[in-house]
Amino acid sequence: MAGEENLKERIRRGETTIGVSVPWNATKSQIEDIWSKDDQYNYIAVDSQHNPLDESMLQSVCVAAQELSIPVHFRIKHTNYTFQIGNWLDLGPSSIEVPQTELESTAQEAVDYFYYRPMGKRSWGGATRVGIEARSDIHEYKDWWNQFGVLMLQVESIQAITNIPQLVRPGVDCVSWGPADLSLDREAHPHHAIAGSDDAAMEYAVKVANDSGVKLMVRNYDWKLREKYLEMGATVLLELPK
Repeated sequence: MAGEENLKERIRRGETTIGVSVPWNATKSQIEDIWSKDDQYNYIAVDSQHNPLDESMLQSVCVAAQELSIPVHFRIKHTNYTFQIGNWLDLGPSSIEVPQTELESTAQEAVDYFYYRPMGKRSWGGATRVGIEARSDIHEYKDWWNQFGVLMLQVESIQAITNIPQLVRPGVDCVSWGPADLSLDREAHPHHAIAGSDDAAMEYAVKVANDSGVKLMVRNYDWKLREKYLEMGATVLLELPK
Protein backbone atom coordinates (compact mmCIF):
# COMPACT_ATOMS: atom_id res chain seq x y z
CA MET A 1 0.00 0.00 0.00
CA ALA A 2 2.97 2.31 -0.35
CA GLY A 3 1.27 4.04 -3.25
CA GLU A 4 -2.10 4.62 -1.54
CA GLU A 5 -3.51 8.10 -2.03
CA ASN A 6 -2.92 10.45 0.87
CA LEU A 7 -6.45 11.60 1.61
CA LYS A 8 -5.27 13.80 4.45
CA GLU A 9 -3.22 16.01 2.15
CA ARG A 10 -5.95 16.06 -0.46
CA ILE A 11 -8.61 17.09 2.05
CA ARG A 12 -6.43 19.71 3.71
CA ARG A 13 -5.63 21.26 0.32
CA GLY A 14 -9.35 21.62 -0.29
CA GLU A 15 -9.39 19.36 -3.34
CA THR A 16 -12.69 17.76 -4.29
CA THR A 17 -12.66 14.36 -2.59
CA ILE A 18 -15.46 11.90 -3.27
CA GLY A 19 -16.22 8.66 -1.48
CA VAL A 20 -18.71 5.90 -2.13
CA SER A 21 -20.41 3.69 0.45
CA VAL A 22 -19.98 -0.07 0.28
CA PRO A 23 -21.87 -2.74 2.29
CA TRP A 24 -20.45 -3.56 5.72
CA ASN A 25 -19.84 -7.10 4.43
CA ALA A 26 -18.67 -6.21 0.92
CA THR A 27 -16.57 -8.70 -0.99
CA LYS A 28 -13.59 -7.73 -3.08
CA SER A 29 -15.60 -8.21 -6.27
CA GLN A 30 -18.38 -5.98 -4.92
CA ILE A 31 -15.85 -3.30 -4.06
CA GLU A 32 -14.34 -3.51 -7.53
CA ASP A 33 -17.76 -3.26 -9.14
CA ILE A 34 -18.84 -0.22 -7.10
CA TRP A 35 -15.45 1.47 -7.55
CA SER A 36 -15.60 1.05 -11.32
CA LYS A 37 -18.82 3.09 -11.62
CA ASP A 38 -17.08 6.48 -11.36
CA ASP A 39 -13.46 7.43 -11.96
CA GLN A 40 -13.79 10.37 -9.55
CA TYR A 41 -14.02 8.22 -6.43
CA ASN A 42 -11.18 8.68 -3.94
CA TYR A 43 -12.22 6.35 -1.09
CA ILE A 44 -14.82 3.81 -0.01
CA ALA A 45 -16.81 4.08 3.21
CA VAL A 46 -18.06 1.47 5.67
CA ASP A 47 -20.65 2.40 8.30
CA SER A 48 -21.18 0.68 11.63
CA GLN A 49 -23.35 3.34 13.27
CA HIS A 50 -26.46 2.07 11.51
CA ASN A 51 -25.21 -1.33 10.37
CA PRO A 52 -23.90 -4.48 12.06
CA LEU A 53 -20.37 -4.24 13.41
CA ASP A 54 -18.46 -7.39 12.57
CA GLU A 55 -14.78 -6.69 13.17
CA SER A 56 -13.59 -9.69 11.19
CA MET A 57 -15.67 -8.49 8.23
CA LEU A 58 -14.34 -4.94 8.60
CA GLN A 59 -10.85 -6.38 8.46
CA SER A 60 -11.73 -8.39 5.34
CA VAL A 61 -13.11 -5.29 3.61
CA CYS A 62 -9.97 -3.34 4.52
CA VAL A 63 -7.62 -6.08 3.30
CA ALA A 64 -9.52 -6.32 0.00
CA ALA A 65 -9.41 -2.55 -0.40
CA GLN A 66 -5.69 -2.48 0.35
CA GLU A 67 -5.14 -5.01 -2.43
CA LEU A 68 -6.96 -2.58 -4.72
CA SER A 69 -5.09 0.47 -3.33
CA ILE A 70 -8.36 2.02 -2.14
CA PRO A 71 -8.52 3.93 1.18
CA VAL A 72 -11.27 2.88 3.62
CA HIS A 73 -13.32 5.36 5.64
CA PHE A 74 -15.01 3.90 8.73
CA ARG A 75 -17.77 5.51 10.81
CA ILE A 76 -17.59 4.05 14.30
CA LYS A 77 -20.52 2.55 16.17
CA HIS A 78 -21.22 5.29 18.71
CA THR A 79 -19.87 8.58 19.99
CA ASN A 80 -18.91 7.04 23.32
CA TYR A 81 -16.64 4.47 21.63
CA THR A 82 -13.86 6.88 20.74
CA PHE A 83 -11.58 4.96 23.10
CA GLN A 84 -11.75 2.05 20.63
CA ILE A 85 -10.61 4.03 17.60
CA GLY A 86 -7.08 2.64 17.75
CA ASN A 87 -8.41 -0.94 17.89
CA TRP A 88 -10.46 -0.43 14.74
CA LEU A 89 -7.58 1.30 12.97
CA ASP A 90 -5.49 -1.81 13.64
CA LEU A 91 -7.87 -3.64 11.26
CA GLY A 92 -6.98 -1.43 8.32
CA PRO A 93 -9.08 1.75 7.81
CA SER A 94 -7.36 4.92 6.61
CA SER A 95 -10.03 7.26 7.98
CA ILE A 96 -12.30 7.39 11.03
CA GLU A 97 -15.53 9.31 11.55
CA VAL A 98 -17.05 9.89 15.00
CA PRO A 99 -20.85 10.35 14.88
CA GLN A 100 -22.87 12.86 16.91
CA THR A 101 -19.88 14.77 18.23
CA GLU A 102 -20.87 17.64 20.51
CA LEU A 103 -18.34 17.73 23.36
CA GLU A 104 -14.73 18.88 23.44
CA SER A 105 -13.92 15.83 25.55
CA THR A 106 -15.14 13.56 22.72
CA ALA A 107 -13.02 15.41 20.18
CA GLN A 108 -9.92 15.17 22.37
CA GLU A 109 -10.39 11.47 23.11
CA ALA A 110 -10.78 10.82 19.37
CA VAL A 111 -7.46 12.56 18.70
CA ASP A 112 -5.80 10.72 21.58
CA TYR A 113 -6.68 7.26 20.29
CA PHE A 114 -6.30 8.05 16.60
CA TYR A 115 -2.66 9.18 16.66
CA TYR A 116 0.55 7.68 17.95
CA ARG A 117 2.76 9.60 20.36
CA PRO A 118 3.55 12.45 20.61
CA MET A 119 0.25 13.53 18.97
CA GLY A 120 -1.84 10.92 20.79
CA LYS A 121 -1.58 7.68 22.73
CA ARG A 122 -2.66 4.98 20.27
CA SER A 123 -1.19 1.59 21.10
CA TRP A 124 1.19 -0.15 18.72
CA GLY A 125 -0.05 -3.26 16.94
CA GLY A 126 -2.21 -4.66 14.17
CA ALA A 127 -1.05 -6.92 11.34
CA THR A 128 -3.45 -5.48 8.74
CA ARG A 129 -2.91 -1.80 9.46
CA VAL A 130 -2.85 0.21 6.27
CA GLY A 131 0.73 0.79 5.08
CA ILE A 132 2.39 -1.52 7.61
CA GLU A 133 3.89 -3.86 5.01
CA ALA A 134 6.00 -1.04 3.61
CA ARG A 135 6.93 0.40 7.01
CA SER A 136 7.67 -2.24 9.65
CA ASP A 137 9.89 0.06 11.75
CA ILE A 138 7.86 1.46 14.65
CA HIS A 139 9.22 5.00 14.32
CA GLU A 140 8.88 5.14 10.56
CA TYR A 141 5.31 3.87 10.66
CA LYS A 142 4.04 6.07 13.47
CA ASP A 143 5.48 9.18 11.83
CA TRP A 144 3.91 8.16 8.51
CA TRP A 145 0.53 7.41 10.05
CA ASN A 146 0.38 10.69 11.92
CA GLN A 147 0.70 12.47 8.55
CA PHE A 148 -1.61 10.06 6.69
CA GLY A 149 -4.72 9.08 8.65
CA VAL A 150 -7.88 11.18 8.35
CA LEU A 151 -9.97 11.99 11.43
CA MET A 152 -13.50 13.37 11.01
CA LEU A 153 -15.99 14.55 13.61
CA GLN A 154 -19.64 14.43 12.60
CA VAL A 155 -21.79 17.42 13.62
CA GLU A 156 -25.46 16.48 13.75
CA SER A 157 -27.12 19.15 15.89
CA ILE A 158 -27.30 22.93 16.12
CA GLN A 159 -25.19 22.77 19.28
CA ALA A 160 -22.54 20.74 17.47
CA ILE A 161 -22.39 23.15 14.54
CA THR A 162 -22.03 26.18 16.80
CA ASN A 163 -19.38 24.27 18.77
CA ILE A 164 -17.18 23.55 15.72
CA PRO A 165 -14.52 26.11 16.78
CA GLN A 166 -14.23 24.34 20.16
CA LEU A 167 -14.30 20.83 18.68
CA VAL A 168 -11.59 21.45 16.10
CA ARG A 169 -8.05 20.93 17.36
CA PRO A 170 -4.72 19.72 15.92
CA GLY A 171 -5.34 16.31 14.39
CA VAL A 172 -8.95 16.92 13.30
CA ASP A 173 -9.00 17.08 9.49
CA CYS A 174 -12.67 17.46 8.72
CA VAL A 175 -16.13 17.91 10.18
CA SER A 176 -18.90 15.90 8.55
CA TRP A 177 -22.50 16.80 8.00
CA GLY A 178 -25.32 14.75 9.50
CA PRO A 179 -28.46 16.00 7.69
CA ALA A 180 -31.01 13.52 9.07
CA ASP A 181 -30.38 14.03 12.79
CA LEU A 182 -29.84 17.74 12.22
CA SER A 183 -33.27 18.10 10.60
CA LEU A 184 -34.84 16.63 13.75
CA ASP A 185 -32.81 18.98 15.94
CA ARG A 186 -33.83 21.98 13.83
CA GLU A 187 -37.47 21.05 14.38
CA ALA A 188 -36.81 21.01 18.13
CA HIS A 189 -35.26 24.50 17.96
CA PRO A 190 -37.39 26.30 15.36
CA HIS A 191 -36.41 29.80 16.48
CA HIS A 192 -32.66 29.31 16.32
CA ALA A 193 -30.86 31.52 13.81
CA ILE A 194 -29.67 28.58 11.69
CA ALA A 195 -32.80 26.44 11.98
CA GLY A 196 -34.47 27.74 8.84
CA SER A 197 -33.33 25.00 6.46
CA ASP A 198 -30.69 22.33 5.96
CA ASP A 199 -29.04 24.44 3.27
CA ALA A 200 -28.85 27.50 5.53
CA ALA A 201 -27.40 25.42 8.35
CA MET A 202 -24.88 23.83 5.99
CA GLU A 203 -23.75 27.18 4.61
CA TYR A 204 -23.17 28.30 8.17
CA ALA A 205 -21.27 25.09 8.95
CA VAL A 206 -19.06 25.52 5.87
CA LYS A 207 -18.09 29.01 6.99
CA VAL A 208 -17.44 28.02 10.61
CA ALA A 209 -15.42 24.97 9.52
CA ASN A 210 -13.30 26.98 7.08
CA ASP A 211 -12.74 29.69 9.71
CA SER A 212 -11.61 26.92 12.08
CA GLY A 213 -9.09 25.54 9.56
CA VAL A 214 -10.88 22.34 8.51
CA LYS A 215 -13.07 21.20 5.62
CA LEU A 216 -16.68 20.04 5.56
CA MET A 217 -17.77 16.59 4.39
CA VAL A 218 -21.36 16.11 3.24
CA ARG A 219 -23.25 12.86 2.86
CA ASN A 220 -24.95 13.91 -0.34
CA TYR A 221 -25.79 10.22 -1.07
CA ASP A 222 -27.22 11.02 -4.52
CA TRP A 223 -24.39 11.63 -6.99
CA LYS A 224 -26.73 13.96 -8.91
CA LEU A 225 -26.45 16.44 -6.01
CA ARG A 226 -22.66 16.49 -6.26
CA GLU A 227 -22.35 19.87 -7.94
CA LYS A 228 -24.90 21.49 -5.63
CA TYR A 229 -22.90 20.76 -2.50
CA LEU A 230 -19.56 21.54 -4.08
CA GLU A 231 -20.93 24.94 -5.07
CA MET A 232 -22.10 25.46 -1.48
CA GLY A 233 -18.51 25.03 -0.29
CA ALA A 234 -18.25 21.41 0.77
CA THR A 235 -15.08 19.78 -0.56
CA VAL A 236 -15.54 16.21 0.68
CA LEU A 237 -18.56 14.15 -0.37
CA LEU A 238 -19.87 10.69 0.41
CA GLU A 239 -22.29 9.08 -2.05
CA LEU A 240 -24.27 5.91 -2.47
CA PRO A 241 -23.23 3.67 -5.37
CA LYS A 242 -24.60 4.60 -8.79
